[in-house]
Amino acid sequence: MNTEQADPAEAAALRAAFAVADGGQSALGWEAVRAFEAEHGVVLPEPYRTFVAEVSGGSSQGPPAYGLLEPAALPSDWPDDGAERDLAAPFPLTAAWLWEEDEGPWEDPEAVIDQVFRHGSVVLGTDGCAMNWHLVVTGPRRGRIWRVTDVGAMPFDAESGHTTCAPGFAGWVAHWAAGKEWFDAA
Repeated sequence: MNTEQADPAEAAALRAAFAVADGGQSALGWEAVRAFEAEHGVVLPEPYRTFVAEVSGGSSQGPPAYGLLEPAALPSDWPDDGAERDLAAPFPLTAAWLWEEDEGPWEDPEAVIDQVFRHGSVVLGTDGCAMNWHLVVTGPRRGRIWRVTDVGAMPFDAESGHTTCAPGFAGWVAHWAAGKEWFDAA
């Protein structure tokens, strides 16, 4: 997984997966992507960066179940408490954490939970019921997909042991496009 340079094969696979969506009309374009990055103090990881610039900035076609959101958008069930998201601040987790059952090693677990929702990730979309997919854009897990719910967060790739999905945005989309169940590891 290369988060710094787009792989032409991954870009072609992403285009193919979203070919029936809108023919690239929803793509943001490079100027808008650079403006988004400047506004938020981040550089989006590849191949997501190229995808939103050239293929689709958001789509009602999955993944996830309710479609792919634009980079700055949030799901309709996102709690509107007025707090700002800070994409430039590092995503705080490097391993799965089920905070409903474990306070973790932090002095202030509530602050870390808040950071999971607000720091260092773009929300890709939702499967409903507060089950959201995040792409980490800042921090040690940059470029990785995480599933974040109201009870915990977990990385989503074969390394996590819950799925056969390859790491990153391209792996996540390929897993969906192949019609695989999200949690398909034996």
